Amino acid sequence: MASLITAVRSKLLQAIRSVNPPGRWKILVVDEHSQKLLGSVLKQFDILEENVTLIESISSHREPQQFEAVYLLMPTTQNVNRIIKDFSDGRQQYLGAHLFFVDGLSETLFEHLTTSPAEPHLKGLQDLFVNFWATEAQTFSLQSPGLFFNTYSPPRNEAAFKSARLKLEEELRFVSKTIANVCITLNEFPYVRYYMPTHHTPLGPLKPNDQTRAPPPPEGSGRWRTNLARGDAARAYEVADTDFVTKLLAFMIQQNLDEYRRVNPEFPVSAQLRSTKASDPPRPRGTLIITDRSMDTVAPFIHEFTYQAMCNDLLQIDDGTKYMYKFQSSVGSYEDKIATLSDADSVWTTVRHMHMREAIDKLMADFNKFMEENAGFKGEGAASLNDMKDMLANLPQYQEQREKFSLHLNMAQDCMNLFEKHKLPLVANVEQCCATGLTAEGKTPKTLVEEMVPLLDSQEVINANKVRMVALYIQHRDGVPDEDRRRLYQHARLSMTDQDAVNSLVHLGVRISRGPSDKDTKKKLKQKTSSDDEYELSRYRPLLRTVIEEHSTNKLDPTLFPYVKDSPIVLSPAASLKQTTPQTASLRSAKPSWHKAVRPNALAESKQRVIVFVVGGMTYSEIREAYSLSTLLNKDIYIGSTHAITPRNFIDDLKVVEIAGVGSRAVPNGVSLATVHNTYQEYYDEKYFTPDPPVPQRPTLSVPKDSKHSANKLTKTPSSYSTSSASLVGSGTVEKEEKKKKKGLFRF
Repeated sequence: MASLITAVRSKLLQAIRSVNPPGRWKILVVDEHSQKLLGSVLKQFDILEENVTLIESISSHREPQQFEAVYLLMPTTQNVNRIIKDFSDGRQQYLGAHLFFVDGLSETLFEHLTTSPAEPHLKGLQDLFVNFWATEAQTFSLQSPGLFFNTYSPPRNEAAFKSARLKLEEELRFVSKTIANVCITLNEFPYVRYYMPTHHTPLGPLKPNDQTRAPPPPEGSGRWRTNLARGDAARAYEVADTDFVTKLLAFMIQQNLDEYRRVNPEFPVSAQLRSTKASDPPRPRGTLIITDRSMDTVAPFIHEFTYQAMCNDLLQIDDGTKYMYKFQSSVGSYEDKIATLSDADSVWTTVRHMHMREAIDKLMADFNKFMEENAGFKGEGAASLNDMKDMLANLPQYQEQREKFSLHLNMAQDCMNLFEKHKLPLVANVEQCCATGLTAEGKTPKTLVEEMVPLLDSQEVINANKVRMVALYIQHRDGVPDEDRRRLYQHARLSMTDQDAVNSLVHLGVRISRGPSDKDTKKKLKQKTSSDDEYELSRYRPLLRTVIEEHSTNKLDPTLFPYVKDSPIVLSPAASLKQTTPQTASLRSAKPSWHKAVRPNALAESKQRVIVFVVGGMTYSEIREAYSLSTLLNKDIYIGSTHAITPRNFIDDLKVVEIAGVGSRAVPNGVSLATVHNTYQEYYDEKYFTPDPPVPQRPTLSVPKDSKHSANKLTKTPSSYSTSSASLVGSGTVEKEEKKKKKGLFRF
């Protein structure tokens, strides 16, 4: 299976490797965002290994260099102007420039470049389409939690509906291009289908409103017409009732993919061209499924007891990757360490989707095996987490492995302590009964209130867990009378903000209030019961699992998840091969000396792909399902979202969704509607804008007369380190290797 991290890393390395100047050495020029993206998949040493002698920021003050440069930048107007400035007004910053843009460069900016004074110095240009965060092998993210409020926050008043919708559509255009980047990187031209709920109208700014809805048809015009002959006015008026965020996004993605294929008619590259093995079967065309958080509002509240989900729920882990813990050194003292939880940690990737009990057993088994193989240990081995802790202190010679075991030992032990302290066995049982509608014995729960109320009254149960139980109970009942809801809040002694979190579920299409004559909400997508659950407190499965399983068996309701354009059933072979005529007059293809697109590396596998995108946040339980279903269904399943969420994050966001996110961690000042831009490029330029620092005042330095390279004139900027290009090139190989290992090669 192609790893997203590996795919992005390969594209970036191929771009750097493709530049081979006569003098061998080259300089890499980055901006703030591209440098972070580069650092997320590559180490600094990996970059320097590609004959890169210096890494510079395009926004810093730079001295001219006698080397060719690889520019790896975001395609903003600001960056294009900076490139032009490097080769204008008699200035030549580098011997030549090879341009690589993280995203697609617009034709307008391309024209601006090719008609500028910099054009004679430009040796190549290529769009990489890697502007997304590959967080795991099968997971990607936009890292844009603020989009939750753009999507679900109700406009402040009737007059704000139009501007709120325009702002949302602007954000969705960016999201659609990012998802298209993922597909292009994976060399996948997928079918696109999207979630079309039937039990509620569009949410947030897309809620049908006179400001955004088309004018109604003339009165009485629909009385005698058939549905097909009602006229454009009636259809335009009614389309607002089906303008769900998933639908808008899906159509934008299809448009982006169609446009990319029009310019690149060989996309997706065939198996024969990608692989050296002619016998490889062609990969079946994959499917992109667009859904949103409103499809499953149960999963974010459930206590999950698989390792990754439980750790992110109970422990303070920043962005799902950074965790601080106490590490016992070889001398017995404790020190704070910050660990990075990523695919580079083999212990983490082995146990992250296991149930906590299985994960602890696996950790102890691997630890005992490690002791036997590496430490010459004789005895019975570790029988508990405490045994592991004691034995780890006596392994000073195995520092790296000690740190890994110590990290996961601490995390597992902290989770189990909180599991008992917060009465999670009792809390989770109530949650599972609410979520599945069944007891552990498979019967309808009849004593749910009797089990829940003592927990709501208990001071040993934290308020966040009470909010989760109340929210799940209300969803289980499909809404409760207002008086019953007030009593639940009273039992739980919830603050007003905690009550706001539950009440705000209405903005995600959940019915929380129910009258005596209200009928049950009819939902086409329902939780499936499973009889093979080993753990009573882990019976619930996210609805996303049902969606992927039914899609894979061609049982997913096409009215609930319609296709945007083609579908596997109705698509004929002739239509699947049909391509629009390529635009041979494109300026990018007019200069044959410029780089051709790098074809992505592909494995010889031919598994069909399913790519899922969740607007509004994906849970760690949904991430786990993507991995487990990949094995179960024999497909390559990838999952992405605007961001990853924990129950804590979700509740905090619900508290302020009514007020457009004011006070939230993502957008403390709330969603701004005053910055709707005239063009997408203006939006993009603002998103990736970086201010130019003032030109540093530098003292005059004496330069040796025998200096051969102007690179020797480099000096340090006030708040950074730099390394002379000549010092890396002119010295011996040993010195070069030593220099590469030193920090400070980013010149900012």
